[in-house]
Amino acid sequence: MNSTSSTRDRILGTAEKMFAQRGFDGASLRQLTSAAGVNLAAVNYHFGSKEKLVEEVFRRRLDALNANRLAALHKLAGGEATLEQVLAAYIRPALELSHDGSGALFMRVLARAFAEHDDSLRRFLSENYGHVMRQFTSEFARLLPHLGKSELYWRIDLVTGALTHAMSGFGMIQRKGDVTEQEHLEQTVQHLIRFAAAGLSHP
Repeated sequence: MNSTSSTRDRILGTAEKMFAQRGFDGASLRQLTSAAGVNLAAVNYHFGSKEKLVEEVFRRRLDALNANRLAALHKLAGGEATLEQVLAAYIRPALELSHDGSGALFMRVLARAFAEHDDSLRRFLSENYGHVMRQFTSEFARLLPHLGKSELYWRIDLVTGALTHAMSGFGMIQRKGDVTEQEHLEQTVQHLIRFAAAGLSHP
């Protein structure tokens, strides 16, 4: 059992790294199995196809991320939750993932998914995680009744873009040597919440 789990995790870890570096089309199964030290039969046994392997790479990270987001959202007292609190439930778990060593690599995989316009992958993400975004959108709509549906979607999309950029770690703001990783994470969370709250609540 441990050996089977280890092989599966090794394949997933290698796939995540290669997809981040080469993209989904650029990383062949032959290259992947060679790098992971397994044969093609192992990939077929655990995942069935390359498409399913790609989906599992996402599922491994996004299941935990979205469970944490929903747990944080459900802790809030419904009608009494503030915009900043709902934003924290949406933003903090994502930034915590990106500050985890292996989580940062996954951010590049996620960026690849959107850059390569993979329709099947986008459909998978929508079908499996769309309900999370719908719950947050419902909360934002309740807190921002002055916004029409279209305008609300625009603003949420822009906030998500800013979050994705912050998660990538490629921006101008880098952690200073005298700042701990946890302190830098907290600074990023607070700055992004303030920025997002201002943008969402603007008349």
